[in-house]
Amino acid sequence: MLHLASKSPRRRELLARLGLPFAPLDVDIPEAPLPDEAPRAYVCRVAREKAAAGWRLLGSPTLDAVLGADTEVVLGDEVFGKPRDADAAAAMLRRLSGRTHTVISAVTLRTAAGEHQAVSVSKVTFTGLADADIAAYVAGGEPMGKAGGYAIQGGAEAFVAHLAGSYSGVVGLPLFETAALLRAGGFAVAGFAAPAPRVQAGAAVSASPAATAG
Repeated sequence: MLHLASKSPRRRELLARLGLPFAPLDVDIPEAPLPDEAPRAYVCRVAREKAAAGWRLLGSPTLDAVLGADTEVVLGDEVFGKPRDADAAAAMLRRLSGRTHTVISAVTLRTAAGEHQAVSVSKVTFTGLADADIAAYVAGGEPMGKAGGYAIQGGAEAFVAHLAGSYSGVVGLPLFETAALLRAGGFAVAGFAAPAPRVQAGAAVSASPAATAG
């Protein structure tokens, strides 16, 4: 059985798109960088800790698997995290306005065989935001609980002038990397199996490698 160690409804919605049954687990992991911890190392550590916490919560099962994930907005070397209030959200958006920032999303799969991790790094460029736009967006409440103070799947999609990377990764769970992890872990991910070799009508089928090359 697959479990998702996350309280995020967005991650649950994204994982459901892969067509696998799973059960959510509520885990509480402190999300704050350690002194001198690089942003990527921080995101990877938190994803591992979430998966490990879920694994412990299940009692270290032999047949189950646990996914843990973390996503952070990074400007320069600064991790923005989630805004503590409306003023902090507005301040984050003002700093992101007209600039390109990085979104790092890490996914960890924990099984009895061990731990595997994948990382998605995306670049997001915001258009210039007027103070009135920021105030209206913050007043709607969407920034709260969101890394960087915005939700690309919501109203902030209109702020994005350019995205290079994974849209789902910016939302909170990079589906390409997650599907690859699950497939390597033995899960049959819908739409992610190796395609069967094509055979032309009337052609002989051979078991030799040359028959399927290319």
